[in-house]
Amino acid sequence: MGRKIPVKTKSIYDKEDEADGFRVLVTRYWPRGVKKERADLWVRGLGPSPELIKDWKKGAIEWDEFRKRYEKEFRDEEKGKLLAELGRAARESGAKRATLLCTCREEAVCHRRILKSMLERGL
Repeated sequence: MGRKIPVKTKSIYDKEDEADGFRVLVTRYWPRGVKKERADLWVRGLGPSPELIKDWKKGAIEWDEFRKRYEKEFRDEEKGKLLAELGRAARESGAKRATLLCTCREEAVCHRRILKSMLERGL
């Protein structure tokens, strides 16, 4: 499986930093006005499903339900493979750290926080 590298998160709109290491955008859609150079890799399939995003944005579900449903999406074999590919790409980059990027400014209620947790647990 290879070595694990530390993972951090931030908004794609935050200032880039050398300490970011391998920068991975994990949103379904590329953010408007953001140059492709702002991320080393874009794994759109790691973003929440359109249905989940819609339910969250319209206030139909609370954060805990969002987290449960997002994690459940990874039971799908293809989405699970994307998670493994992300880890492999980060290791192969030679970076000492990976940074998960999203358009959300607030990490506390962003799927990148959940994704980071899943990576750290080895899921």
